[in-house]
Amino acid sequence: MNDHTPTENAEVSATPGRVLMLGATGAIGAATVRALVAAGRQVVCLVRPGRERKADMFFGAEARFCDATEADALVRDGFRGERFDAVVSCMASRTGAPKDAWAVDHKAHSSALTAAKAAGVTKFVLLSAICVQKPRLEFQKAKLAFEHELIASGLDYSIVRATAFFKSLSGQIERVKRGKPFLLFGDGRLTACKPISDDDLGRYLADCVSDQALSNRVLPIGGPGPAITPREQGERLFALLGREPRFSQAPVGMLDAIIATLSAAGMIVPALRDKAELARIGRYYATESMLVWDAKAGRYDADATPSTGSDTLFDHYARVVAGEASLERGAHSVFS
Repeated sequence: MNDHTPTENAEVSATPGRVLMLGATGAIGAATVRALVAAGRQVVCLVRPGRERKADMFFGAEARFCDATEADALVRDGFRGERFDAVVSCMASRTGAPKDAWAVDHKAHSSALTAAKAAGVTKFVLLSAICVQKPRLEFQKAKLAFEHELIASGLDYSIVRATAFFKSLSGQIERVKRGKPFLLFGDGRLTACKPISDDDLGRYLADCVSDQALSNRVLPIGGPGPAITPREQGERLFALLGREPRFSQAPVGMLDAIIATLSAAGMIVPALRDKAELARIGRYYATESMLVWDAKAGRYDADATPSTGSDTLFDHYARVVAGEASLERGAHSVFS
């Protein structure tokens, strides 16, 4: 059975423990903080100084304003010479551009690992991404480099490779509501994923702190239900709106042309190199499934992709269409 729920007989830590949380202001990070607090953990959240709002921004958790990408600040303003039992990180580069990826997905995490060991931390829980299975992009290589460091560190670890998030698959809701077609690459069946909600993933990450069955493992994880394709996402969205499906199909070759143009231009205008990398990221997600990769069979395997939680993407779509949930996509508003 692939579905994961903490087992009743699993060895679980008997003490609340202190947890240092990185990436707490993101949607997944905030959900993880809620789950940790609900589990009785004493949580300290590191928040970028530029995001200062109020000291009690996390109900039941302490906020410390600290630039976690600066090694000295991390030790001085984050750990403060105190002992922590675990570090949980949902921190990630915001753009995926090479410089940002290596600074955050690798270097900042490497600094956090060094500081964690000095602070007596015995467990490090990392939110990674399922796409590092086939690392073709710089942010994937940066994430994978830190995964290797963490595994070799001597600390107990849980590396959670999550599939697609709801917000990354919600970018077309507003355009479809405005009467526009749902955009597809190819026929919309090139890829599939098992989307997971913020809260379901947050609870899973919190479980990793104490569930020994999840220790010292690389853990691919998706949400409940079968894998779904982009075409199926569009069909369900139109059904919720009571409309006939309308699709606009773009060839993958269009992305290849954009990448080639930006790459060539980037040799003259360096600023365009990052845009070329963003186009490569777009092509990757348009052509690669967010599922477990079976290297021996040379295919993605939905059945081998574990599931957790109860909230489905289509439940989320229904709430948004009914006005019961809002969309805060930020950098994910690609198709709006």
